[in-house]
Amino acid sequence: MTQTPNTAARRAMRTPGLLLGVVLTVAMIAAALAAPWIAPFDPNEQDVLAILAAPDATHLLGADAFGRDVLSRILWGARISLYVGFLSTLAGVVAGTTVGVVAGYYGGLVDRIVVAATDVLLSFPQLIMGLLLVAVLGASIGNLVLAIAVTAAPAFIRMARGSTLAMRERDFVDACRSLGYSDLRIMFFHILPNILDELVVMASLWLASAIRTESTLAFIGLSVPPPTATWGGIVRDGFDNLLDGPWLALFPSLAILVVMIGLNLIGDGLRDATDPKGAQ
Repeated sequence: MTQTPNTAARRAMRTPGLLLGVVLTVAMIAAALAAPWIAPFDPNEQDVLAILAAPDATHLLGADAFGRDVLSRILWGARISLYVGFLSTLAGVVAGTTVGVVAGYYGGLVDRIVVAATDVLLSFPQLIMGLLLVAVLGASIGNLVLAIAVTAAPAFIRMARGSTLAMRERDFVDACRSLGYSDLRIMFFHILPNILDELVVMASLWLASAIRTESTLAFIGLSVPPPTATWGGIVRDGFDNLLDGPWLALFPSLAILVVMIGLNLIGDGLRDATDPKGAQ
């Protein structure tokens, strides 16, 4: 049974988990975008009188070992963590989908080379691959985006290739060839739209993974250098004072958790909404 876009949209609107995921994710993105206006303090402003201050009316989430407001640093850190996550996932989706569609459509030697390279990349755990690339390239936002995108691309190559292999045997592809359409037009204007729903679902799940990877790399010191705030960096700073101020690591960890839950709910909801079996 084939679902129309309207059917999938109606099913999505009736999925509570998807709606909750959208609310959580949009709220976190909105807070990050509004950080310059809603953050109570400069994220790098130090106050010696507020060192390791517990949450109170002045510092709602407390202050760290340098007297910096934790809430302000979480809000500003969200900008970098979400930016790196979204941009690296987008880059991985575009690059991986392009390579996968081309390999699946043409097959032959091109396909064998792509499959071999993809298998090599997938043999490395995502975090280890990201760590190696950032260690070699150096810690910066651009290198973080590149490293995480490289770890994401192989999964999209595999998915796009497999879906294209199935689609290229369909009657509509033969009809396009008989009409004289170019390979480029067939691949990206006829095959790609038919596999896009699968890629979108996977992208939402990989976005959560990308943000988690960025936070992990920041935790071990392979992200943007301090004092720039990132979620992983804030958690790492909090671990140095875990006994004196457990809130320093708790609150940024909760921010990461909220985004992970939101994005996974979105991915699960989109998968259910676009599953033809679920519409029966």
